[in-house]
Amino acid sequence: MSNQTDRLTVLHVTAPAPFGGLERVVEALAAGQRRAGHAVHVAVILDAGVPDHPLAEALRRAGVAVELLPLPARAYWRERAAIAALCRRLRPAVVHTHGYRPDVVDGGVPRRHGIPVVATVHGSTGGDWKNRFYDWLQLRALRRSDAVVAVSREIVERLIRAGVSKERIVLLRNAWHGDRVPLSREAARAALDLPSEGARIGWAGRLTAAKGADVVVEALARLDDPGVRLSVLGDGPEAQALRLRAAAAGVQARVTWHGVVPDAGRLLPAFDVFVLSSRFEYSPIVLFEAIAAGVPVVATAVGGIPDVVSGTEALLVPPDDPAALAAAVSAVLRDPAAARRRALAAGRRLAEEFSLGPWLERYEALYRTLAASWSRARA
Repeated sequence: MSNQTDRLTVLHVTAPAPFGGLERVVEALAAGQRRAGHAVHVAVILDAGVPDHPLAEALRRAGVAVELLPLPARAYWRERAAIAALCRRLRPAVVHTHGYRPDVVDGGVPRRHGIPVVATVHGSTGGDWKNRFYDWLQLRALRRSDAVVAVSREIVERLIRAGVSKERIVLLRNAWHGDRVPLSREAARAALDLPSEGARIGWAGRLTAAKGADVVVEALARLDDPGVRLSVLGDGPEAQALRLRAAAAGVQARVTWHGVVPDAGRLLPAFDVFVLSSRFEYSPIVLFEAIAAGVPVVATAVGGIPDVVSGTEALLVPPDDPAALAAAVSAVLRDPAAARRRALAAGRRLAEEFSLGPWLERYEALYRTLAASWSRARA
């Protein structure tokens, strides 16, 4: 616990999606800083008419002060004014932005009030031209941040190519906070309304092209065992197209579409194998959740995934390769003992390399360095 002289006031700013890894990271960071004795506030930007958000509810349970900012679409001047008002009222030592909207719209506001800004790049929006434009805007905005945290080596390289100063980039991989105990296999299957018997693949995430749920659907059609079933947890813009693809592949009866499932990480023990079939990825929290649940993992060797698991801890396959994915899933189901050994090794690595304490300490050290630098500059 920090004493009063060591205590930092921190303001996080985020515009959360309905669910996702970014939201889990913000929750873990803010709650961990609150437990360390700091004064932590999180500005949660919502669409007008949305009364609350699961992230805000979780933060309140952790004792974190939540500042809800419900705003109409494209009310960017009002949003900037609201962030400015929070900066004047709270006088935080640092403002920490999460996601492209706070980076682009709000990142410049604290600096005009003499407050340094940290931005964590959790990933890329990917997808169509509009999202690629948002990525471009975010990268330009990040050049002005005092520090830019990259959660994978691939993001570091992307930032450098975009013109962000190397001196401002900090590689800080996500940590696993493990605050939600996974259910047993039986309880998890019951919660998902699944039969207690039978081999089942699990997949979880936003249904977008980048996440590659179509690849696991195509892989399902290539499995030798027609009794294997697939559960898809999540929703997104590709939902209808994926159902049509499953029908075209002749596997629609073998796929269960669960939609958005609250606290999905606790339910992953329901599965015999967890598949992460992303076309590109950075530091997926769902991978940590699957490892913590003790589920054997098959994942694409893209982005930050090989930073978390190697061939010793999971089976890694190329992206966009349903045949390779199907072969890896079959290998897990055919040899559960070997799959269990990999899962145990992944769990040991998760505990050794991705623990919460050192992660929180590195963020705190970064905040203090920036606050001290700005204080000297003003003296």
